[in-house]
Order: sequence, then structure tokens, then C-alpha cells
Amino acid sequence: MTVGFILLVHTALDRAAQVARHWALSGCPVVIHADRKVTRSAYAKLQRRVKGMDNVRFVTPRRHCAWGTWGIVGATLSAAETMLAEYPDVRHVYLASGSCLPLRPVQELEAYLAERPRTDFIESVTIEDVAWSKGGFERERFTLRFPFSWKSHRELFDRWVAIQRRLKLHRAIPDPIVPHLGSQWWCLSRATLTAILEDPDRERYDRYFRRVWIPDESYFQSLVRLHSTSVESRSLTLSKFDPQGKPHVFYDDHLQLLRRSDCFMARKIWPHADRLYSAFLSNDPDVTKNAEPRPGRIDRLFANAAERRVLGRPGLYMQGRFPRHDRENGRTAGPYSVFEGFGELFVDFDTWLARVTGHRVHRHLYAPERAELAGGEQVYNGALTDSAALRDYNPCAFLTNLIWTTRGERQCFMFGPRDNHFPAGFMAADPHAQISVIAGAWAIPLHRSGLPRDLMRKEAARLQRIEAGHLELLRARWVKARVRIWTLAEFVEAPMEKLQDVLDEIVPLQGRRMTEVPRMADLGGFGRFLQDLRNDGMNLHLPGDFPADDFPEGPPRTMPYLVKQAE
Repeated sequence: MTVGFILLVHTALDRAAQVARHWALSGCPVVIHADRKVTRSAYAKLQRRVKGMDNVRFVTPRRHCAWGTWGIVGATLSAAETMLAEYPDVRHVYLASGSCLPLRPVQELEAYLAERPRTDFIESVTIEDVAWSKGGFERERFTLRFPFSWKSHRELFDRWVAIQRRLKLHRAIPDPIVPHLGSQWWCLSRATLTAILEDPDRERYDRYFRRVWIPDESYFQSLVRLHSTSVESRSLTLSKFDPQGKPHVFYDDHLQLLRRSDCFMARKIWPHADRLYSAFLSNDPDVTKNAEPRPGRIDRLFANAAERRVLGRPGLYMQGRFPRHDRENGRTAGPYSVFEGFGELFVDFDTWLARVTGHRVHRHLYAPERAELAGGEQVYNGALTDSAALRDYNPCAFLTNLIWTTRGERQCFMFGPRDNHFPAGFMAADPHAQISVIAGAWAIPLHRSGLPRDLMRKEAARLQRIEAGHLELLRARWVKARVRIWTLAEFVEAPMEKLQDVLDEIVPLQGRRMTEVPRMADLGGFGRFLQDLRNDGMNLHLPGDFPADDFPEGPPRTMPYLVKQAE
């Protein structure tokens, strides 16, 4: 009693011949079907490579095995008929492709099957439970007709499907077949395979499946349910697919991964993986495992690889996988803080914040003249320059590159109505962003500018209009950033508490109160300045309710500082 192998080949014929010789020398019969597309010279060379092997046969005539068509099933049926007719000692038939590679000694496979003489190993799942089918067809693959090849005549294929749907042309599934789907690589017992080949209704079944979509994934999978007495709905061949339904290719560096799977066969092997072929094409008893195939051991690795391939790394934008808008796997690679109005209210706020938090603090990254990088740098991590022209070519990408190239270090920067506001919406929708706004603080440097009153009023109106639009955006329902907004008047009433709230989020593990606060800008006469703008006809509302009389220098007397101010 032994196992026979059906080998379907169309490329890498030298590797197919190498595997066929390995099986034949191990005492297992091999029946080879070569695609009709294989040239005569290549086919003759394949025959010469296995010449002298008495237990190797070739299927004639050769069929054209286009993907998704009946040719593959027809070739398999012809090979199975040859196998059962010429080798009566075969008790299991194993279907493999020319890109398959045995991972365990043949003796182990024979012993494994000998303990399960009536068991059929074939993935066979009802169409209601299939989650991996690709191409938009589930039950329709059994109720529509597919006479055209999807790969070579795609336009005809699509048109004919559309016509059938429009005219509601459906065909009945022949009784008693219940459609099942699964991997085309199986290992069936002789009894079951004989029952399928000698079924009195086989001609009717074959005629029906000739027009099924991808019949090699459904023909044996469905018929085995009619004839088998013991079905193991799994394949003994390790075959992994990517999210697009294409098989993963195994290379030399997958050697240990394949060994861990304990499967008897694997596909698809790179034809030039010399290390894999030399390592596995051996019947060395020292590598015998006598273990149950467990492809689940490596499923997590493939799941992680598929997720990485589809989603990429959070916050990483790259030329080969630039995501569509709102389809990113995280807009940025890590948390960052945006301060609007703080640089105007406090003197050297960026220097103080860097000293207190230990993080990198930039000034106005989106200033009109240049990107004010931390420390006045002209070139920063990731070859980012302070050029406003380069930055404004793609302002959002400038930010994502900055966060990506400084992973592990929180970035903080100033923002305001004078800056380029193009990335404002991007930051508002970013869960990694912490945005703190002191509304109306832009009026403080304007108060000290010395501009004529008419120009000052126009500039104040412009800045207020920009900031009002920005605040409206930050209050939208779709905003995902952590946003805090205070009016200037509200903030200066209790600046310590407000600063402490912001710092607690930036350095949450610090767990201690501030011992130093930044020096507040001189606000003497600021209240009168705001009232003058209102008297000139401006609807000034963002700074809040400041008293019209002179505002004392520094913080209000109602909020005593309990710590020293920064010099």
C-alpha cells in the first residue's frame, strides 16, 4: 500500500522533474500532466529528466489549463484515471503542482495515511461559510454560466455575466449536489476517487461544472461529499494567500518557517530556492517528526504580514503605498502637541516648555517666512529643511514626516492665524494631536506693533476672521484631536491651572506640580487697546471680556503665583 502523486506542471519544469524523481525513487508512482502551452522542446526535456523511472507516467493528450476554467479539472481527472488504472497498490492519491515541495519524508506521509485508510483530506466548505472567495461570485459561480476565460477574455466575461444578471438567466444545481468550495490541493482515498470517476451521473456533473466559475475549487470539493465516508476538511498542503487572493511565494529564508508548520507539502516555492529544495528533498529518518500537520503555528505571522501589507505602519507614507484620503493607518506616527496663542502670551514659551517637559519644542513650523525648527535648525531629522516653499508644497506631509522621523520623542510647536492653515483640518482629525488654543492672543503682539489705527483695525479683523474659522473647525463633531480652547481673558484669570492641565497630558508620568512658570507678556494698557478697536467699529469678541481700564503688568492680582516665574 502506497501513495501516488498527480503532478500538474506548466512552468519551472526542472524543479517539477526534481520533485517527481524524489517521489519515484521513494517508491511512489507519479503521474504528470504538462500544460498544452508547454513547448514541445521543454516537454521533451522534462521527459528526459525522468527517463528510466518506471513508476512515472505522462498524461496524453495534454490539456490547456487556463486559470479558472475546466482544463485544470479535466487534466486532474485524466491523471487520476491513469493513476488508478496502472497502479492498483495505490491507496491514496495526492494532488500537487509543479511549484509544490514535500516538507517531510515520504515514509512519514505513507505512515500517516496508512493509519487513516478511508480518510479524505480535502478542504470542503459550504458556500455560505466561505470568507476567502474572490472576484465577487459566491453562489452565482454555481448558478451562472462562465464560458469565457476571465484572464484572457475579461471583457467578454464581464459582459456575459452582466447579460445573465439582467435577463435573470440562472441554471439549477443538479441534485443531489450541495456546492462546496476549498483548496484545489487534496489527498483522496482510492475508494472515494474511484467512486467519483465511476459515478453513473458523472457525465451530467462534468457538463454542469464545465461552466462553473473556478471549478478546480469546487468540483472535487462538492463531489467528495457524495461519496466519502470520512472527510477531513483540510489540506495537507501548506498554501497561504494574500488579501488579493494570490498565493504567497516561499523563499530560502522561509526554511525554518516551513519546518515549523509540520505540513507534508508546501506551495508556492520559488524555483530558485536552492536551499529549500536541498533541505527538504530528503528521506533522512533523522528529520522524521511523526507530528500532526499544524499550519496554524505560522498563521499569526501571515496575518501580521497581510495586515502590514494592507495597512502599512501607522503614520508612514511611502511612494509604493500612498493611502487615499481618510484611508490611512493613523495620520501620524505618534502624539504631538500644538499650542496656539501661548507664544504670544508668554515670553520665550518654547524655551520654557522644552526645559519643563524635556521634549523638542519648535516655534511656528508654518510661519510664512520659514519653518521655525527647534534650536533655529535649518535641516532637521529626515532631511526636512526650514524652506517655506518646500514645506508648503505638501504641508500635511511635512508634519507626518516630522512625526515619523522623530518617533519616540514628542514634538511640540506653535501655531496661529498668521501661519499657513492648510494642515489645520488634518491635525483636527488626527487622534494623536493635542491642540491647545488661547483665543485672541494674536492681539498681544498687535498691541505692541505701533501700527496706525486704521491698519491695526484691518489686521485685527483679518486675524480674528482666520482664528474664528479655525475655532469653528476645532469644534466640529468629526474632530478626533484632543482640543482645549480658552479665551485670552479666561486663561489669564488662572494660568497656572490651565498650564498644569496641558502639561499633565504631555508628561503624564511626571506626577508633580510645576515649580516654574513662564513669564507672562506685559499686558499693561491691553484692555484699553481692545476697547479702542471696538470703538473703531470692530466686533472684537475672541479675546474675551477684558476690563477697559489698564491691565496690570503680569497676571491679575486675583491669581497669586505660588511658584517662581522663569527669568
